[in-house]
Amino acid sequence: MKYLLAYSLPLIAFLGIFFGGFWTYSGVIFAFGIIPVLELILPTDEKNYNEAEIENKLKNHFFDVLLYLNIFIVYGMLFFVLHIVSTEQLSFSEIIGTVLSLGVVLGANGINVAHELGHREKLYERIVGKLLLIPSHYTHFFIEHNHGHHLHVSTPEDPSTAKYNQTLYAFWIQTVFGTYTKAWKIQKKLNQIDNRSCFSLKNNMFWFTIIQIGYLLTIYYFFGNIGLSVSFFAGIVGFLLLETINYIEHYGLKRKLLPSGRYERVSEKHSWNSNHVMGRIMLYELTRHSYHHYKSQKKYQILEYHDTSPQMPFGYPTSMVLSLVPPLWFAVMNKRIPAEMKS
Repeated sequence: MKYLLAYSLPLIAFLGIFFGGFWTYSGVIFAFGIIPVLELILPTDEKNYNEAEIENKLKNHFFDVLLYLNIFIVYGMLFFVLHIVSTEQLSFSEIIGTVLSLGVVLGANGINVAHELGHREKLYERIVGKLLLIPSHYTHFFIEHNHGHHLHVSTPEDPSTAKYNQTLYAFWIQTVFGTYTKAWKIQKKLNQIDNRSCFSLKNNMFWFTIIQIGYLLTIYYFFGNIGLSVSFFAGIVGFLLLETINYIEHYGLKRKLLPSGRYERVSEKHSWNSNHVMGRIMLYELTRHSYHHYKSQKKYQILEYHDTSPQMPFGYPTSMVLSLVPPLWFAVMNKRIPAEMKS
């Protein structure tokens, strides 16, 4: 089962933090050094599955179990790190490496998996998804992504869509604050529709706020200032990892504004697709993002490739590294954006 490789990142990060020293950076080096190199070497895979294969993959619950196990991986990694930093004397460099490696795990095996489970119909799957968002301080993502991003993607109304010639760093400011603000606006609208108060059990944003504060206070109580600091900054690394993925997923792509005042329907051309094998495996097929937006209820193991989708020249991990250097990113990506979307 190829998706077992998605566990290699937390395993390498765990071993690196366990051995200490320079090895605390192992998670970051693996995610943004080794994987990009492998993506350049390995061929892409554009294969789609036939109906029989799709049916078999949907019947095979092991694909779901692979997602569920991340709850133990993410929280196990978190408490392992908190134990290490609160009981051992780490150098400043080791603390930085630990924060970065933990943050990468929180993003890749936490938020990324939460994103997949957040689209599921079963209540327990959505609950697991919400739990995976807590360590990255991003529970509001559950509301904004499902009720905002998928509706407004590739339009000016979407804070998670990067504009043409917008740098990653400007986008971080736009999306981090914009997503949180929009989540509250969506929740307020949902409250009004259902005629419920701010303190209702169904007011997700109220309870998300309580849970996030309680999470940090609990860590402070058991692990002190160092535990609080490490978990706080690792969470920031985690959600910036998510937002960097958001940046490359929709950079510069726009939906047409129709004479009716509505935007054209979301299609495969409004997200960047990548068939690079390592990124597909490590991110549970998130890189076939074009089809995800076209059919958001489709499970990750049966997402398809359409040649009408704009194609990234590199895999997602490689593209994330490239986006950190705006001139290089613009040089590579701007010429790939359809002319009609640049205006």
